[in-house]
Amino acid sequence: MRILALIGSPRRGGNSDLLVDAALREAAKRGHQGEKLYLYEYEMKPCVDCRACKQEEMICVLKDDLPKIYKRIDAADALVLATPIYWYGSTAQMKLLIDRLRPYIVNRRLEGKKAYLIAPSEEGPSACGPLVDSLKMSFNAGEALVTANEKGEVAKKPEELEKARGLLSGL
Repeated sequence: MRILALIGSPRRGGNSDLLVDAALREAAKRGHQGEKLYLYEYEMKPCVDCRACKQEEMICVLKDDLPKIYKRIDAADALVLATPIYWYGSTAQMKLLIDRLRPYIVNRRLEGKKAYLIAPSEEGPSACGPLVDSLKMSFNAGEALVTANEKGEVAKKPEELEKARGLLSGL
C-alpha cells in the first residue's frame, strides 16, 4: 500500500513531522511504502469557487503547484493529513489543500482511499474537535491527536509518539 503524508506544518522537524515519521516507520514494518510532502514548499492559490472543477474534465483550472500534489494523491492508497492546530483548525496550507480537493469530491477520486489525521496541539486532543468534525464530513479518517507545541517536544513524549505509531496499524 502506498501512503502519502501531506504535512501542513511550516516547521520541518517539528511535531507533525516527527509524528508522521513514527507512523510511516511503523507502516513500513508492515510492508507499506510512505512518502512525505511538505505543503509549505508548494505554491497553492485559494479556491475561487469558479466551479470549473464541476465541468467536463472535473479538474481545478488554477495555475499553481497543485497538479503536482494531485498526481501523488492519485497514486496513493492512503492519505495522512498532518497539521498542528491553529485556532482550533488546520494551518493555512492544509486548509488551502482541503479546499482545492473539491474536484476529488465531484469526480469521486477519493472514494476507496483511507485517510488519517495527525494533529498536535498545545491544548491536547480536546482542542482538535472542530478540525476532526470538519474532516469527518469529507473523509472517514482515523486520528492521532496529541499534546505538543514547542518544536520537536513530541520526541520526548513516548506516549504521544505511540499514538502515531498505532495510527496506521489497520492497513
